Amino acid sequence: MGRFAKWRVTFHFRTQLCDDDRTVIDDSKVTGVPMEVVIGNMFKLEIWETLLTSMRIGEVAEFWCDVTHTGLYPLVAKSLRRIAEGKDPVDWHIHSCGMANMFAYHTLGYDDLDQLQKEPQPLYFVLELVKVQQPSEYDRESWALNDEERLKAVPLLHGQGNKLYKLGRYQDATNKYKEAIVCIKNIQHKEKAWEAPWLKLEKMGNMLTLNYCQCLLRMEEYYEVIEHTSDIINQHPGEMKAFYVRGKAHIEVWNEAEARADFERVLDLDPGMKKAVKKDLGVLNMRMEEKNEEDKVKYKGMF
Repeated sequence: MGRFAKWRVTFHFRTQLCDDDRTVIDDSKVTGVPMEVVIGNMFKLEIWETLLTSMRIGEVAEFWCDVTHTGLYPLVAKSLRRIAEGKDPVDWHIHSCGMANMFAYHTLGYDDLDQLQKEPQPLYFVLELVKVQQPSEYDRESWALNDEERLKAVPLLHGQGNKLYKLGRYQDATNKYKEAIVCIKNIQHKEKAWEAPWLKLEKMGNMLTLNYCQCLLRMEEYYEVIEHTSDIINQHPGEMKAFYVRGKAHIEVWNEAEARADFERVLDLDPGMKKAVKKDLGVLNMRMEEKNEEDKVKYKGMF
């Protein structure tokens, strides 16, 4: 498999039980979203890497796999289903130290996967290899591009990030936004600060950073959101979206005064945001009530 390391493979998969009806559990063709993985970075079903690297492009092949190779399938399937539904995959990255805990029963939110988790069993995988790309074909490292290529790459990376965000693949989206930001910064440092070309790049960079922060909100990285948005606000105190995104992060870490101040500033800068802010203030009030109730319970026995 070593010679295929870092190659990107695109494939469809169908997973079936080994019962009389060969019950279909998952089918990527039904969702219309093929899988894309980079060999060597497989997310926990390493057996798929082995199978895919044995296939030819366009080939459809069926494989039977015993429980040694299918034990983690329910967790992987949960993530894939959530992505297809446009939701946060949540458990996309599973640390190996948590693998044993996976077998302690807890609901995955899908009855068939709960059953499979409680009673691991062999599975059939039907794989169709759609496309194979060498690293040089699918992505040139941003540092290897010249300035003109970097500038052209930014809207492409931005678009890819937006698409991944809509699919709920927030970690992948952050990687696209970060790469676009790096391209901009590499060009921007050659321009004179605060002059027109620099300001144009600064605006593009801020937009990408705020998109990046939207992903971080979904990934519950609230303090990192506050840090990035504060950097933008310090440089550009009229950037309404930065106040709005920071306000949402403050809600999640119970910074009530800071959240209210940010939302006030949002309304000062754009009164048209009144409806959205009202909704967020409702969430803030609810969170603070929940926290107050938790605190009462926590400190009840202390006095």
